[in-house]
Amino acid sequence: MRSMVLLLLMLFSVLAQAETGEQHAQAAARGLVGTPAPRLVLKTIDGQTIDLASYYGKKAVYLKFWATWCVPCREQMPHLKHVYEQAGSDLAVIAIDVGFDDTVEDVRRYRSEMGLKMPIVFDDGSIGEAFHLRVTPQHVVIGRDGRILYVGHEANDKLNAALLAARKATPSPVASNVAASGPVAADSQLPDMTVPTLAGATFHLNGAGSQPTVLVFMSPWCETYLAKSRPAVAASCRAVREQVTTLSRDEHVRWLGIASGLWADKDGLRAYQHEHSLTMPLALDESGALFRRFRVMHVPTLLVFDAHGQLVQRIEGVDAQLGDELKALSAR
Repeated sequence: MRSMVLLLLMLFSVLAQAETGEQHAQAAARGLVGTPAPRLVLKTIDGQTIDLASYYGKKAVYLKFWATWCVPCREQMPHLKHVYEQAGSDLAVIAIDVGFDDTVEDVRRYRSEMGLKMPIVFDDGSIGEAFHLRVTPQHVVIGRDGRILYVGHEANDKLNAALLAARKATPSPVASNVAASGPVAADSQLPDMTVPTLAGATFHLNGAGSQPTVLVFMSPWCETYLAKSRPAVAASCRAVREQVTTLSRDEHVRWLGIASGLWADKDGLRAYQHEHSLTMPLALDESGALFRRFRVMHVPTLLVFDAHGQLVQRIEGVDAQLGDELKALSAR
């Protein structure tokens, strides 16, 4: 009886995760499906160049966003391999590592373990932004007509049907709604812009004038979800959260927690804030624009700016001297 109960609990957990993932994917789909696909030039981890626009009007395109630490991504890899092996000349299959808490070395190692043959791209954030990345895995199917046909999370009959329909879409060149994009330089100065916080207030990034500012880039699921697949990262997230909880009480420094929109929503972020009694303002970077603007690819990352909004330190993980450094910065 006990084993049956445990089995049911595990099943409910898996189903809940799949439902949440699909909800995130559908949130992305609402702004994408039916629109002309972005015109992007991708570079694979082997140095090859892929011009997505060259496919539009000629063949269907299947983009799979994934990460090596992502459990459902790993579970779906046999499906991706099968689709690539059966693709033929009318379907381009491209695997896109989201570049979030991954490295190219991680991807190459996983490719070797799994025997992956399809082109693999390591995202700098620009591809995910263009395709409204919200979850891993996230499937994007572009029809031969150059329009986005389908966005989803699960490798199921709906995805298979979309892949089949995409090949049959009437091929005709279409104008793209996004121009070619590439890596951008990280901001070293706080931009003159505002960020809406979770509490409904407005945080002026470069609005202090007399106080240092610390931007804390984080993910509310880092401590728990990565505990097994990336234990060092999970421990770092916890340690930084504990450090920031203490240091952010200093009124001489402005603090803003910026949560990645990947696998996160406002309700989940509020629950995380309540669970850990976080007092600093939090913002959800749903589109990933802030992560990309400051070239943040790993969590936790802290960016420390002086009173003039100039970046003075980038920290990935815990800096035991941060408290003293902030006191010195505030005294300038």
